[in-house]
Amino acid sequence: MPVLPIASADDPRLADYRDLTDVSLRRVSEPAGGLYIAESSKVLDRALRAGHRPRSVLVQEKFLDDALALAGEDAEIYVVPAEVAEQVTGYTVHRGLLASMHRPVLAPVADVVAGARLVVVLEDIVDHTNVGAAFRSAAALGADAVLVTPRCADPLYRRSVRVSMGTVFQVPWTRLPEWPEAKPLLTDAGLHLAALALADDAVTLDDFAAAGHERVALLMGAEGDGLSRGALAAADTVVTIPMAGGVDSLNVAAASAVALWELGRALR
Repeated sequence: MPVLPIASADDPRLADYRDLTDVSLRRVSEPAGGLYIAESSKVLDRALRAGHRPRSVLVQEKFLDDALALAGEDAEIYVVPAEVAEQVTGYTVHRGLLASMHRPVLAPVADVVAGARLVVVLEDIVDHTNVGAAFRSAAALGADAVLVTPRCADPLYRRSVRVSMGTVFQVPWTRLPEWPEAKPLLTDAGLHLAALALADDAVTLDDFAAAGHERVALLMGAEGDGLSRGALAAADTVVTIPMAGGVDSLNVAAASAVALWELGRALR
């Protein structure tokens, strides 16, 4: 694999890594260009183990051995000083390594949920940190798959990947269409749709877990607004986590951990 020292932040070969702090730009350019950015040796290792391919790696000299051990033969390795990495990306690259990765084609929903007993559905969650945290909960607490709606933040955005600790490469995932088109894709797979929301007719999480559903899709909504009317209409059951202390709800990432723990115990 070619190892290429680069001394200037203006070098056109570094275009994939430029202005990574501009979330709006990356949200548009990454999917359109078929790329995403993996940050750190650990994340790159998990991406490679999942079968993803790097186009290039940007690395500081002291992390070069890590890059050489991980990168495939076709990937160019750009070795840059720390100040060049910061000038190009717009932030301090603490972990010393970034990789421009080819974005894999997403699998059909039916393939991702086939045989799954516990699926997480993230509807229109726009905060990349919460998406990454939900994936980490899904991986740690035994979810078989994650589905995201069309307006949900990109699980392969740099911040989502970092917060997930690379588990976005571990848990199978794909995008759902809009409601109501999405519902039969789930019900045809035998999944009971449980919407995590506040409602007068909601059942408590522990009661729902005790009901003995064999396969569950847990629907979780956006920060603030919660689940859409379409999602609530598609749900078979509305489920709520009992609260104390005058608090009515949890952050979506925290709620995902609580709900997955309870449902995972019931399904085991």
